[in-house]
Amino acid sequence: MCQGLPFGFFTQALPVLLRKQGISLEGIGLASLLALPWALKFLWAPLVDRFFFPRLGRRRSWILPLQGLTIAALGLLALRDPGEGLSSVLAAVLIVNLLSATQDIATDGLAVDLLAPGERGLANGIQVAGYRAGMIVGGGALLVLFDRLGWGLTFALMALSIALLSIPTLLAREAACGREGARSSSVVAIATSFWKRPHARQVLALIVVYKLGDAFAVGMLRPFLTDLGLSLADIGWLLGAVGFVAGLLGALAGGALVLRLVRRSSLVGFAVLQAASVLGYAYAARAEAGVPLLAALCAFEHFAGGMATAALFTCMMDWTDRESAATDYTLQASAMVIATGVASAASGFSAGRLGYPLHFSLAAVLAALSPVLAYLLFPSARLPAKLALEEASQGQSDKHPAQAPCLTDRCTRRGR
Repeated sequence: MCQGLPFGFFTQALPVLLRKQGISLEGIGLASLLALPWALKFLWAPLVDRFFFPRLGRRRSWILPLQGLTIAALGLLALRDPGEGLSSVLAAVLIVNLLSATQDIATDGLAVDLLAPGERGLANGIQVAGYRAGMIVGGGALLVLFDRLGWGLTFALMALSIALLSIPTLLAREAACGREGARSSSVVAIATSFWKRPHARQVLALIVVYKLGDAFAVGMLRPFLTDLGLSLADIGWLLGAVGFVAGLLGALAGGALVLRLVRRSSLVGFAVLQAASVLGYAYAARAEAGVPLLAALCAFEHFAGGMATAALFTCMMDWTDRESAATDYTLQASAMVIATGVASAASGFSAGRLGYPLHFSLAAVLAALSPVLAYLLFPSARLPAKLALEEASQGQSDKHPAQAPCLTDRCTRRGR
């Protein structure tokens, strides 16, 4: 939630506020480039894997200081008067995104360190639910409060929320890691580890296309709701209440089902639901839907999106090496963020020139390609047994026999 809360505000609430200020659709689409650190974080992810303070813990060495800096940056934003200039506000948004993205590297590495393959489905459902909770609170609930509290108090409340959410991490104790572990691999070796794995390019291609159509649609959802004449309170209710509950339930359902279904079937089935939800927005744009229909469509899209994301993140964890877990996972996550960021940035130009009905129809076509390509691109072979031996060396061997992390449907049927 610590990363999702500010990210949700800047990616979901900020477009609404910019539209209220009369910013063009093209400008709103380009503003999504402020999330660039989330796309480029793979460049410094090897540093997070390589350097840390042994006494504090490999991951907490990064998580705790970055949470503190994020709180400080949000506090400064609370003191800033937006009337003094938009450029300084956008620069501060960029800094907060940089801090949150770097913290996300360490958080993902910690999750891979702690979870065995059989635990990743449900854990990713919970993780996605928490992240979406932060995004929905930041993009929906805080939008409602912004309408009442104004700029300063909203950002102060966001900083306070992150401070409270940081307490469990502050009190937790990470497993000790000696200095020799930090020096076992060079930064270059960590950075190139993923590319030496079979199916690396195939995996990245799957990740790039999986959320493309959904991002192309969602990039213009907030301006679409604004142009329909909905108030900030109505938009906040749709995204903060309806979207929150549906997204949380979808993530938990997806995380639970991915344990029962094979990995490939989960990705394909959830992508079909995701495409159908985008098609619903195309219908709403043509029918000039009222709030009840919009609420139903919003719930469906958030539920399907939560399921698809939980399944994808579970597979991404399967495709990591424990020695370079944060870097491997971050590289995959960055590929997804770059793809969805480009789609979101282009969405403003599409909606501005084609209009909302055609834009959402085009997004539905792109989303319909996801299940097909997910089926075709899903890796069909095991990873090297070396990765299983590394997992066993991390203390997992007594509960989980040393086997190669498996990407095939046969393995997931056996509960992996």
